[in-house]
Amino acid sequence: MNLNLKPKESCAFDAVSIGEVMLRLDPGEGRIRTARSFRAWEGGGEYNVVRGLRRCFGLKTAVITAFAENEVGYLMEDFILQGGVDTSLIKWMKTDGIGRICRNGLNFTERGFGLRGAVGCSDRANTAISKATPEDFDFDYIFGTLGVRWLHTGGIYAALSEQSCETVLAAIKTAKQYGTIVSYDLNYRPSMWSAIGGKEKAQAVNKEIAKYVDVMIGNEEDFTACLGFEIEGNDENLKTLNLDGYKKMINKAAATYPNFKAVATTLRTVKTATVNDWSAICWADGEIYKAKDYNGLDILDRVGGGDSFASGLIYGLMTTGDASQAVEYGAAHGALAMTTPGDTTMARKKEVEALMGGAGARVQR
Repeated sequence: MNLNLKPKESCAFDAVSIGEVMLRLDPGEGRIRTARSFRAWEGGGEYNVVRGLRRCFGLKTAVITAFAENEVGYLMEDFILQGGVDTSLIKWMKTDGIGRICRNGLNFTERGFGLRGAVGCSDRANTAISKATPEDFDFDYIFGTLGVRWLHTGGIYAALSEQSCETVLAAIKTAKQYGTIVSYDLNYRPSMWSAIGGKEKAQAVNKEIAKYVDVMIGNEEDFTACLGFEIEGNDENLKTLNLDGYKKMINKAAATYPNFKAVATTLRTVKTATVNDWSAICWADGEIYKAKDYNGLDILDRVGGGDSFASGLIYGLMTTGDASQAVEYGAAHGALAMTTPGDTTMARKKEVEALMGGAGARVQR
């Protein structure tokens, strides 16, 4: 497939994302409601992708976001710096002592175990990035003067506020104006859209955004809730997956939006919180390619698995231009990311490629 990527030498960044980065507070093996200590991480649906592209795959990446300028904001910056992602595009916003003007988001997340599913409890209203306007970021400078080969964003950022709906669309339109490839993960969260218009608003916003997207990513709920594409005959509880239904849905999405160069979805059957069947499919150039199956995948922390799938997919598309290879990179990277704690990957490219090649879990000495 031909994505018409801008030349690497003409761009300051291989990839950037725009979205919210939150402080994740993790009670480990315990519950949020009974925890007396938490481990701190950074995480965010859009950011996790460029962090994976940097830390696992070695690309030069940056994040477009905003923080309230206080000690929590500086902590978030420090996490991002440790991940190797460029912080020069972050907008620092003045705030008062208690966050009335703007604040930084918190995300309490417990991993789940066995029959107990993972639980997320976010505290992210009125955050700095939810209030950021297009004027807070010089998109012409970022995509025109600096140059960016790939922009990734998604439906979590779009759902933050009425303002973020407008800001994300402005970023995407400017990126397209300068020839940047755009990927978008639908990432539907009903609790986030409920305050600004619910599913009707989600569809209105995402259908407009979809007109400018080159690579669309999402699971079965995302495509249904955000774009209105149903999977016929799918098990309501996803105990079994109707693969033919997925393929029909993706073909319908590609036909509806001829600007899509690739469409990808993860395939997950949840047996327990800690054992899933996992795979993915990707449409490109009229063909659908399926990754190998990771059946009975043991999961330590599922949060961020879809983001790591996205970063592997993007890396594969950027470097090989081969959708069949790209979906394998995505599925393998997502599988590895879910074997470690936190939102973000701890895998290396050689581990991903070894897993793609059939490597097992024997001790490495």
